[in-house]
Amino acid sequence: MATLIYESEILETVKEIDLLEAMKEGFIQYSNGNAIVPPVGELIFEEPPGETHIKYGYIKGKESYTIKIASGFPANSEIGISSSQGMMLLFSQLTGAVMAVLLDNGRLTDLRTAAAGALVAKYFAPQKITSVGILGTGIQARLHLEFHVRQTNCKIVWLWGRSNGKAQLMKEEYPELDIHLAESPSEVARNANLIVTTTASKEPLLDEVDVQPGTHITAVGSDTPKKRELSGRLLKKADVLISDSIPQSEARGEIFQSVRDGSISRENVVELGSALQDVNLLRTNDQQITIADLTGVAVQDIMIAEAVYSQYLNQTNQ
Repeated sequence: MATLIYESEILETVKEIDLLEAMKEGFIQYSNGNAIVPPVGELIFEEPPGETHIKYGYIKGKESYTIKIASGFPANSEIGISSSQGMMLLFSQLTGAVMAVLLDNGRLTDLRTAAAGALVAKYFAPQKITSVGILGTGIQARLHLEFHVRQTNCKIVWLWGRSNGKAQLMKEEYPELDIHLAESPSEVARNANLIVTTTASKEPLLDEVDVQPGTHITAVGSDTPKKRELSGRLLKKADVLISDSIPQSEARGEIFQSVRDGSISRENVVELGSALQDVNLLRTNDQQITIADLTGVAVQDIMIAEAVYSQYLNQTNQ
């Protein structure tokens, strides 16, 4: 019989998991060709606006395969529920039988995304962080803020959001941090050398002239073919350009946009899992500009779902 795990149980279980290490293993398996990850399934809604992503796959030699359904409906806040919804399903690689249903309501997608961002910061950010910059005020902005503060131990933050009210509210949620509210994305870039972009923008928010030498940027908002947060000129200026999935970057994300407009070529791009195994592909000095384009890969869902299921069984069998 399949194991049914509810959100509250999942959130308790995930506290016992090293998410950065899980993401690292997943990206390495993916780049080494050991993960089978088909193209993303996607539904786009207009009234109300929203999107649903279906990501699925497996790692060779593992016990299970995973299907993840995750949705984002921004207007949900108006009716008092989270914009993130969804579930993850685990099936046996041997028989196809259902092993587990993780009713996470999209929380695991949120957590694995922020963990991947923190993993990238661990390996690509400059050694000395002057401040952490966050573009956006949604759940990803909050989680990336929390993960990056823990990863870097830097409590100085520059925050920008389209809504001043939401930015102010977010600032009030973290009284232990020294959060400065910026009037523009460029003001964030002038003051922070570790920046995470988490918006649903369809127009670039940062250009080459905005970013100071030595900055690292992780872009996570552009996960569909129409979204874009960084200009092609900025990507062209990068000394190191990382994609979580080169195949996915051919159809969505910052790299897709910049290749399409002729700013860069695919030869400029290194896949994250490859870079994690080769120090020569990482940042080599603190004057370089590094950019990571994270569109979200099913291998992240595979790793976090399997880790939660395994840890949950260990806890319940004790």
